[in-house]
Amino acid sequence: MNYIRGMKSAPWWKEAVIYQIYPRSFYDSNGDGEGDLPGITSHLEYVQKLGVDAIWLSPFYTSPNKDGGYDVANPRDVDPRFGNLADAKALIVRAHELGLRVIVDIVPNHFSDQHEWFQAALKSSRGSDERNCFHFYDAKPDGRPPNNWISLFGGPSWTQVEDGQFYLHLFDSSQPDLNWENPEVNADFETTLRFWLDLGIDGFRIDVAHGLVKENIHADHPDPAGLSLALRLDVEMDTQIRHALLETVPYFDRQGVHEIYRKWRKLFDSYGDRDVMAVAEAWVHPPVNATRYVRADELHQIFNFDLLTAPFESAFLFDVINRSIELNATVNALPTWALSNHDSPRVASRIGDAESRALALFVFALPGSAYVFAGQELGLPDGPLQDSDREDPSFIRSQGAIKGRDGARVPLPWSGDTTPFGFSSGKPWLPIDQSWQSMSVGNQNIDAKSVLNLYRSALSLRALHLTGEGEITWLQSPLHGAKPDGLLTFKRGEITVVMNLSQQPHEVDIAGQVILLSAGVLDGRNGKKLIPACSTVWIHD
Repeated sequence: MNYIRGMKSAPWWKEAVIYQIYPRSFYDSNGDGEGDLPGITSHLEYVQKLGVDAIWLSPFYTSPNKDGGYDVANPRDVDPRFGNLADAKALIVRAHELGLRVIVDIVPNHFSDQHEWFQAALKSSRGSDERNCFHFYDAKPDGRPPNNWISLFGGPSWTQVEDGQFYLHLFDSSQPDLNWENPEVNADFETTLRFWLDLGIDGFRIDVAHGLVKENIHADHPDPAGLSLALRLDVEMDTQIRHALLETVPYFDRQGVHEIYRKWRKLFDSYGDRDVMAVAEAWVHPPVNATRYVRADELHQIFNFDLLTAPFESAFLFDVINRSIELNATVNALPTWALSNHDSPRVASRIGDAESRALALFVFALPGSAYVFAGQELGLPDGPLQDSDREDPSFIRSQGAIKGRDGARVPLPWSGDTTPFGFSSGKPWLPIDQSWQSMSVGNQNIDAKSVLNLYRSALSLRALHLTGEGEITWLQSPLHGAKPDGLLTFKRGEITVVMNLSQQPHEVDIAGQVILLSAGVLDGRNGKKLIPACSTVWIHD
């Protein structure tokens, strides 16, 4: 059995802090403007010093890069823009030397249209074994596609080939969906899983984990455009309208996916005491469905996306956090927490700088695993971009109506006073605005009150005082007299955590030593503590 710092007999992933790296935007080692695997390896000491337990690498596989690498042409090789397999092995070895686990993406919902399987399917005829690896269907009698589904990137979910058949793609037309009813698809992905495990990785993040099985393909949807928007984290929508649409989705969260993951779990467990883990990217509705992915014989974790869109408001946050903890407890699992990722607006842009600091400290104290998107620890907002800079297929397919995810993927600023701040000696693939000067790693290193040093302190104290400490006890919440814009307070172990969500200081009567404050100065009056506006404090008994 492996352990993480401070834990009492638990697998390493149970309450880990996992740092997501988008390879193209982390660090460029060769001056071509794009981050790469050697660049990541050269900066792993920075990641270790942050205090995380593992890294998660977004795709670096062979790909035409129509969708940021999630259009995979060969899942068992490294794209030359990122290096080669020797570079991947060197990264894994160095990470392990530094005590960091390595998680990689696997993309089982679709391949790139450049994958050899799809190229063979295009050259074959109707009903062939090659086409049976994907979803090829004849047109309707009137020549229309098999149904009216809309791609999550905008436009139809079907593209017609020369002989008149259509193929399904829930995302870009360059990403044909795989047919998981075909045993050959199952066997190929098991080969891919073993390939990376044998190279030394410690786990997988499963892209679109809820999307492998489709139902009612010949049936039209009553509101396909609305459903497509409801499924996008970067599109704002009324919560009730979104939930109503999500209840009608015909191609996500079908029962058949669980049979796939039971097979995968047996494969993971066959690696003995290595504690191989897998986390599902599965945004499902109703929320109770998420617990099915983390039953004892399936996957280890599932992402909780609620905080990626949550307002900075106490009643909403209390409901999201409490529900996630309680639902996961029904299957003896712990929640995951994430405030940002490569598919959503950065938290500092969404709710504000002070608010994002406060929410991060609050989340780091909760039971479960925390996922940190590279740059979040610097307080980065979405990068300012001109439309001419954008590459996201959702921007292209929607003719600019959807701005897409590029703002969250702007490369990291490392050092110096002039853009691109040490990220590359060449021109970055996305421009880094000069306004990010004060947010570079170099500048934040020497600022004791920087977001970077706040994260380092928080993760160090988390490992020392909070990891492995079990459940929380709410002291102040909407169920305990707090106003909607007031306080959220809980106790876990010997730490009391108070988040003031209002724009005014709040007085609290809690004894103990203040060990961490997200912003401002804590005043004391008559034995009480005055919590600054939009801040979180950790108090040790």
